[in-house]
Amino acid sequence: MPLYGVTGATGQLGQLVLDEMLTKVEPEDIVAFARDPGKLADYAAKGVTVRAADYDAPETLLTAFEGIDRLLLISGSALGERPRQHQAVIDAAKQTGVSYMAYTSILHADETPIKLGAEHRATEQSLAESGLTYDLLRNGWYNENYVRSLPQEIEAGVIAGAAGQGKISSASRADLAAGAAEVLVNGKGGDIYELAGDEAWTMDDLAAEVSRQSGKTVVYKNMSEEEFAKAVEAAGMPDFIAKVIANSNYSTSKNALYDNSRTLSTLTGRPTTPISETVAKALAN
Repeated sequence: MPLYGVTGATGQLGQLVLDEMLTKVEPEDIVAFARDPGKLADYAAKGVTVRAADYDAPETLLTAFEGIDRLLLISGSALGERPRQHQAVIDAAKQTGVSYMAYTSILHADETPIKLGAEHRATEQSLAESGLTYDLLRNGWYNENYVRSLPQEIEAGVIAGAAGQGKISSASRADLAAGAAEVLVNGKGGDIYELAGDEAWTMDDLAAEVSRQSGKTVVYKNMSEEEFAKAVEAAGMPDFIAKVIANSNYSTSKNALYDNSRTLSTLTGRPTTPISETVAKALAN
């Protein structure tokens, strides 16, 4: 049997991918990589092999990837550092004989107006030049991104943003993890998967859904990209992160997060999670 490797396995997406992999293959056929292997003790107890691997320490990657046949590269979280980090993973994969890779990119990476797309395009280019067999998992945004501040937004009666009337084809983190696990096990290479939710919605729709479920009137307030960046910074985010969030939000107004292909649900064989269900879960917690 192939030996499957999952990078970034301690992250929220990574752990969900491991959960999905455990439904598809035997635990001994899975290797989970993390900077701190101790954080994956629960998976080790289930029979998953856990190895130390650090995107910023290439020597650990060479040791960690030994014997791996099929590798999922989950994009790192260090903005500005990801192309370099991902290149280290790709280089180590080549040196250790990994036969196949899948990479979690961004929806419509080749044309997205979201500035973060440049980092993903750089990794896609690195893979194209690597000589490796690979597939691209171009992920849309998580439903969960939109419910982080629901209590405060309900109290204020306002959800703020710069997304205008842009359509958002979000899916749950679990939906995208299921898609990643499916491709890691069965991907053939040479494919680009644009992975998004089945049903698109707007921020006005979200505000209406939150109002319906909470019983309190909540409206969506649209701002310019610059205004929203200042608002995010005023809420405590560093200037750089605030600008990244505002740019992603404004790019949504250009339908950067819209996709009606239903590739994800076709891939997993199940409908994606509607935003209403994620709102309900957030409110219940």
